Amino acid sequence: MGTYASDTSVSSEKSRNEIERTLARYGASSFMYGWEDRYAVVGFVVDYRRVRFTLPMPDRNAREFTHTPSRGNRRSDAQIAAAYEQAVRQRWRALALVVKAKLEAVEAGIVTFDQEFGMHFLLPSGKTVADEVLPAMVEAYRLGHMPTGGLLQIGRA
Repeated sequence: MGTYASDTSVSSEKSRNEIERTLARYGASSFMYGWEDRYAVVGFVVDYRRVRFTLPMPDRNAREFTHTPSRGNRRSDAQIAAAYEQAVRQRWRALALVVKAKLEAVEAGIVTFDQEFGMHFLLPSGKTVADEVLPAMVEAYRLGHMPTGGLLQIGRA
């Protein structure tokens, strides 16, 4: 199976705009976007819940961009840039799909907003629920049982 939207011609900007419009249509009261070298961030607020998605960006120096897949020949700078930009566009299309699918599932009553977006809720600490819960969940699986007092008690004094 191929990677979703691996051949997309939709620009990253158009995908971001689509995400913003979709969120507004489903009731978001704010939207933000930013980036650093290795990731982009999309944040929004729905019913006072702050949500953050971190979108990892590919390493522009990775061999998949710098060399051809068939013979391993070094690509030109223009070819490297084009291959990298294609990967970035693909990731933005995938995020647009994820956000839209999650909101549609909420709208259809399949899940609640909290169930579908809860791991991406931004806590007062600046961490997401996933940042707090997933390490404890992994530890519970490693231990083979739930800790007394609940999942979040693992590793707490």
